[in-house]
Amino acid sequence: MEIVDILNGAKLITLPSSQDARGTFVKTFHETTLAQAGIAFTLRESYYSFSKKDVIRGMHFQLPPHQHAKVVFCPQGAILDVIVDLRRHSPTHGHHYATELSAANHKAYYIPKGFAHGFRALTDDAMTYYLVSSVYSAAHDAGIRYDSIGYHWDVKEPIISARDLSFGTLADFDSQF
Repeated sequence: MEIVDILNGAKLITLPSSQDARGTFVKTFHETTLAQAGIAFTLRESYYSFSKKDVIRGMHFQLPPHQHAKVVFCPQGAILDVIVDLRRHSPTHGHHYATELSAANHKAYYIPKGFAHGFRALTDDAMTYYLVSSVYSAAHDAGIRYDSIGYHWDVKEPIISARDLSFGTLADFDSQF
């Protein structure tokens, strides 16, 4: 498992994999390796989504005291995954980072508490899998508009939920992180 720092505390992880005549095997979580990289992560919940090509989901996070860290990967298809640092005292506050996560490249993000997360599906039936450090709390569920973070999503007609379009902008977000 290769782990690279990307934004103050956020990591890009290459998941170990092997392939033979039967297919592919990918290890998606290894607590000891994460701990050795300075990542203290306790799994509380996991879930996945399937998205059609050009769907944009995000930018999502949970507010304190129910904020959470995530490990996110794409075991089917491909997504363009984007994170934004919302922590007001972080040297990378307001900065974003984007990379492709896919079944082919076995990349994953470790996203610390205090980051917004979103993605664009690059293929039909792209599966995004989330390992999360806290249980979902509807009362603390929040987001910022995907198009307010200074990132160009490179899609002419994105498919976006009414909920995601209703979020305020990054500039207007009063961070509790």
